[in-house]
Amino acid sequence: MALSPRTRWKIERFFEKLGGPAARENEQPRPQLCPACRTLVGAGQTRCHNCGASMRFGMAAASRSLGRYLPTTSPATYTILTLSCVIFFVSLLATLRESGFQASGGGFFGLFSLGGIASDVLQRFGASLPLAYNLVQPWRLVTAVFLHGSILHILFNMWVLMDIGPLVEELYGSARYFFIYVCTGMAGYVVSSAVGHFSVGGSGALLGLIGVLLAMTMGRRAASMQTLRGALIRWLIYIAVWGLLFPGIDNWAHGGGLAAGFLLGKVMADRPPTTPQEVRLAYTLGWVAGLAVIASFGMAAATALRGGG
Repeated sequence: MALSPRTRWKIERFFEKLGGPAARENEQPRPQLCPACRTLVGAGQTRCHNCGASMRFGMAAASRSLGRYLPTTSPATYTILTLSCVIFFVSLLATLRESGFQASGGGFFGLFSLGGIASDVLQRFGASLPLAYNLVQPWRLVTAVFLHGSILHILFNMWVLMDIGPLVEELYGSARYFFIYVCTGMAGYVVSSAVGHFSVGGSGALLGLIGVLLAMTMGRRAASMQTLRGALIRWLIYIAVWGLLFPGIDNWAHGGGLAAGFLLGKVMADRPPTTPQEVRLAYTLGWVAGLAVIASFGMAAATALRGGG
């Protein structure tokens, strides 16, 4: 009976292990795949001859290694969703320990206070403060994007994220999409803190995603683009009315995120990166955003432990 290729491969590996170092010395080195452009590169080469990426370590290789542990569909969106929910859960536990569960104040407007996070907890965790404070602790511009003030707050934002995020991620690629989310969220809090607001939430970043899509549809006459543009404008009208009617909504962060997203949509190609150079740039942007998030929460934790939050 003929053995399957996989079985033969296992048998060969078994005898190579039995042979020890001598057998491995006789084994011919095999070509490698470039982690950035997937070109076949000769054994022993330290750089890809096609795109110049390092074969030993680089943004592309690290991204592909990390990608094994993320969902295959919309991985950056689910990362944002998970991180936001975990941070909200931890901040809710901290509030429960300090002051108990914040019940609804009654009526429809009272729903906004249901499961509210204490202000001092939000401040320790990295809420955006007036600009004078944010200039001293700039990491707050990042951490505030992933903090939320109540159960309804995070539910609404995560619903919008799952509605819009996968579309933007598919258009721009996961790395650039994550950069857009973090960058527009920060821009929103720069504007918000400049007018003296204490604020948290991902809505500025979500408006940034809408701004990117709006920029993409401008000047395009295809029916699909016009339909999407009309839907986005209706979204913006609803959000503007919502912000005017309900207290506590940070319209300045919304406006800053929207403007930043529109500008990024004008300068970024609305397609996944294709050339090796575009791939390297996209991975670099994604890692810059990711490391900024990690470093910012690290600074928030260190400041809270020192009692300076």
